[in-house]
Amino acid sequence: MSAGGDMPLLLALAAAVSAESAGWAAVGLPDLGALAAADAGLDVGAGLWVDEPGRQWPQVLATLLEAVPVVLTGPVPPVPARITRRLAAIMRRSGAVLLTAQPWEGADLFLQVSSAVWVGVEHGFGVLRGRRVTVTATGRGAAARQRQADLWLPGPDGSVTAVALSAGESASGARIPAAGRAALRVVG
Repeated sequence: MSAGGDMPLLLALAAAVSAESAGWAAVGLPDLGALAAADAGLDVGAGLWVDEPGRQWPQVLATLLEAVPVVLTGPVPPVPARITRRLAAIMRRSGAVLLTAQPWEGADLFLQVSSAVWVGVEHGFGVLRGRRVTVTATGRGAAARQRQADLWLPGPDGSVTAVALSAGESASGARIPAAGRAALRVVG
């Protein structure tokens, strides 16, 4: 799954997916700090960091996908088709999820923050309370139809939730599962 370069979206997805599992790893994300991971809801004690995988990144990803259920990765160099197929086979066998910060050809689902607005600062003063985003999802197969959802990323309480719409406001036809679900999904 690709998060389209939006780090808060990547971390929210990782936290939602890893909520039911016992570990996660970050590869090629040297700027990802423990505080940001913890604030997003990731168990920092269960995380592995590989800041610079070097030229051996396919082997590093393969090893981690066999060892932990959720792997986040930063920008990935161009991926030969044989490596994409190998990683996909490992994920099918292990049940692991690969979340990429940047677009990746091997992703089945592509999420992109298509618009974002910070709420709280009005007329040049105030306190930021939350970030309202519209997430657009496209993909392959059943996910081929484009869908959109309005989310708080993060919301006023720091969590990721669906935006409560006021009268006359549209959610672009999207439905969001109730808060507290184990995984964040954009469905239509």
